[in-house]
Amino acid sequence: MLARGGRDARGAGVSADAASHADAAALRRTLARLREAGRALAARPPGAVLDALGAVLDAWRDAGSPPRRALAEGLPRSAGFSRAVVERGLEIGLGPFSGARLRALYERELGPPDAGRGAAASPRRLATGFPSTAVLLAGAIPSASLATLLAPLALRSAVLARPASRDPLTAPILRESLARVDAELGAAVAAVAFDARSDDALDAFLAADCVVATGSDATVARVAARVAPPRRFVGYGHRVSFAALGPEAAFGAALAAACEALALDVALWDQLGCLSPVSLVVAGDASAARRAAEALAGALERLEGELPRGEVPRDAAARTAHERAEAEMRAAARGDVALFAGRGFTVVAERDARLDRPAPLHRFVRVHPVEDAAGVVAALAPYGPHLAAVGLAGFGGAAPDLARALAGLGASRLCPLGTLQAPPLDWCHDNEGVLLPLARLTDFEPS
Repeated sequence: MLARGGRDARGAGVSADAASHADAAALRRTLARLREAGRALAARPPGAVLDALGAVLDAWRDAGSPPRRALAEGLPRSAGFSRAVVERGLEIGLGPFSGARLRALYERELGPPDAGRGAAASPRRLATGFPSTAVLLAGAIPSASLATLLAPLALRSAVLARPASRDPLTAPILRESLARVDAELGAAVAAVAFDARSDDALDAFLAADCVVATGSDATVARVAARVAPPRRFVGYGHRVSFAALGPEAAFGAALAAACEALALDVALWDQLGCLSPVSLVVAGDASAARRAAEALAGALERLEGELPRGEVPRDAAARTAHERAEAEMRAAARGDVALFAGRGFTVVAERDARLDRPAPLHRFVRVHPVEDAAGVVAALAPYGPHLAAVGLAGFGGAAPDLARALAGLGASRLCPLGTLQAPPLDWCHDNEGVLLPLARLTDFEPS
C-alpha cells in the first residue's frame, strides 16, 4: 500500500512499496469487492470517467508531481535503473499521454463516449466493459504498465492488478492518484502480490470477468490455458524491436544524427523493453555497417555521463563478456567484423545479416549490413510474429513501400529513430486496438 506522504490533488503520495501478499481467499474477497465497484462505475457516464482518468494522466506528465517523484525514487531500487534513466524515460514515455489523447483514442475506437446509454460506438452499436478485469503485469517500464491499466478503466471496468516484481510501484501509485481525483474510481483498482506458483491463488486472480496477461510467451500461454469462456482473455507476449538505416543516412551529418537518436532509444530503460532495438540493420555493405557501428558507439559513449547504465545482473554480465570475447576473436580472424565497447555499452559491426546471434541487452547492439530496403525486410522476416516496432531513418522515397512490407511481416509500429520509447497512447500494439480487445460490443437494431 502507499504511504500518504503527500497531499497533492494531482497525484499520489510521495512514497510507495510493494503490495501486500495475498492468498486465494484474500484474492476472492478483493475480486468480489471490485466487482461491486465495477458495477457502480458502469452506471456512470463514460465521459465523466474519461475526464477523471484524463486529469490523472495530465498530472503524471508533470515531472514534479508526487507520482513522478515516487517512481523516480523507487524504480532505481526495484528495477536497477539509474535515476537519470528513470527520469528521462518517464519524461519521454509519458510525453504522448494526455487526457485529450485518451478521449481521442476512445472516440476513434468506440465513438463518442456519451452518445447513448453506456459507451456507444455508434447509435447502433454499444460498447461496455466487463465488471472486472485482472491484469498480470510484466517488465519494469511504468508508461507501458500505466497504459495497460488505463485501458479497462476507460471502459469502466474495475481492475485487479498483479504488479511486476521489478515494478511494484506503478499500479498502487495509479490507484492512489485516482483516489485523490475520484474516490469511486480509486476504489475500482486494487494492486495485489501473490505467489503465481500457487494454483489456488492464480485461479482466484484469474476468476475475473476479463483477464489481461503480459509477459513471456510461456507465461501468456500458461494463463490462457486457465481462462475459459465466457471470460475474455487478452494476451501480450514476447515482442522484439529493431532499427533500420537507409542510404540517405549512411554518411556524415545524417549518419551522426541517426545514431544519436538511436543511442537514446537503446539507452532508455537500458534496452530492456519490447520497444528497445536489439539490432541495427544498415542498407549497404560491411563498410557501411562498420561506419554506423562506430558512430553508434560514439553516441552511446557520450550518453553514458548523462544517462548512466544501471545494474547488470551477474548472468547478463557474463553473457556480455562472452559475446564481446567471441566478437574479438572473429574480428581478429576477419577484417570485416569490428567491436566497439565501453564501460557501459557494446556495439558489434557484423559482416552479414544473421540476426540470430545472442543479444545480451543492457546496451549491447549488433549492426548488420543488407543490400537494400528489400534486404531489411528479408532480415526481419523471421521475427515477424514477434515484431513490435522498427525505427527507421534514411530511406527517403522508399519509406512507404518499406513500411507496407514491414507491416506485412507483422510490425505494429514504424517510427523515426529517437522515438521508439515514446509510443502514442493509441498505439495498436500486437496489431490490435487498445480498447476494443477489452470491450463487449452489442448491436442495437431499433424497431
